[in-house]
Amino acid sequence: MSVCIFWGTTYLGIRMALESFPPMVLVATRYTISGVLMLVGALLAGVKMPGRREWVRTSLNGMIILGIGNGCLAIAETMIPSGLAALMITIGPFWMLGLDAALPPRVRLHGPTIFGLIVGMMGAALLVGPGALAGGMGSNVVKGFLILQLGCFGWSLGSLIQRRQKTEAHPIIGGAIQQLATGLVFIPIAFMTGGQVDLNARGVGAIVYLIIFGSIVGYSSYVYALEHLPVAVLSIYNYINPVLSVILVWLVY
Repeated sequence: MSVCIFWGTTYLGIRMALESFPPMVLVATRYTISGVLMLVGALLAGVKMPGRREWVRTSLNGMIILGIGNGCLAIAETMIPSGLAALMITIGPFWMLGLDAALPPRVRLHGPTIFGLIVGMMGAALLVGPGALAGGMGSNVVKGFLILQLGCFGWSLGSLIQRRQKTEAHPIIGGAIQQLATGLVFIPIAFMTGGQVDLNARGVGAIVYLIIFGSIVGYSSYVYALEHLPVAVLSIYNYINPVLSVILVWLVY
């Protein structure tokens, strides 16, 4: 439930934070802070840390999931409205279930699942088609869609790799390691890409919200659900998030 609700609000949070922070700075700041806070909290609570090998594997998975997935989302929201970005990501279950059927051990796709994938692809075509026809293949709508599909691919691939690996650490610790690794990797990327940082109350408040509810609460819940729920059930959040996102964007903007 927290993944469905809180992540539905983070699309607007990212849009507002981008008013103050360039995309790569936003990703680096958000995940470095959330990762540090979670690991410090875990150490104070006496939670067992994973071994070095698991730490490395988990860090790499985080870079794929969050680095590609959320990095692409942040870039896309500089081109298209956050509500539209949330709608485009409804094709995410196609990537998740398709890769789950392709990666060993392969999970067989059933008829209703295949039908759902077809409906999702048709919906994406209807969503992007008018923008492509109106603005040509170079329009921001098409660019945003392609960037988001790269993000969906990275998010799904990293999630399924993480799901298939045996872990000893608690899922929340895994989420903390993934976030910290992503944040640290994006720090030099943020310096290289540059951009103007314009601090204001709304932008800072948005990134604080993303750190608390999007990263610490939301992503920790996602990592936990990733270990305990079937992939088809887990991917349902992609259809709930846009409802909240579109309503909130309409109210604010």
